[in-house]
Amino acid sequence: MSGRVLVVDDSEVIRQLIRVNLELEGFEVVTAADGAECLEVIRRVQPDVVTLDVVMPRLDGLRTAARLRATPDTSRLPIAIVSACTPADLDLGETVGVDGYLGKPFDPADLVALVRRLMRLTGHPGGPPGEEAGAETGEQAGDRAGEAAAAVRPERTERTDRG
Repeated sequence: MSGRVLVVDDSEVIRQLIRVNLELEGFEVVTAADGAECLEVIRRVQPDVVTLDVVMPRLDGLRTAARLRATPDTSRLPIAIVSACTPADLDLGETVGVDGYLGKPFDPADLVALVRRLMRLTGHPGGPPGEEAGAETGEQAGDRAGEAAAAVRPERTERTDRG
């Protein structure tokens, strides 16, 4: 298993699309329908990465991310926004500590790449087969440290900025 991902989106179709694409790559996937459910489920499932839609009922994705960052147990949990983001959403996401973005509609390969990148930030062997967290060369460890530093400013892609 490549790691556990909590997928949070109010659209059942999107949750299932993300689930199928990640499960095909060996990830274990747990889902929640909104931010409030995410906060209820997160301690039980202890995911390695969380993906959040922005616009959801009860508790939206950005407020959910802020609550996760404010809680000691989840403050370092990698969080990605998977949503049709506006530039304002991206700026607010940076403010609350989101680690990455993927705009909808998305290419499944981009989704998998984003989740793998976030898994590596925590040292989890979520990368391609044969890539182990504990088997790094000094150069690889330096690269990973650079990735972690880059995570302070979330990655924006051309696809994301089109919004």
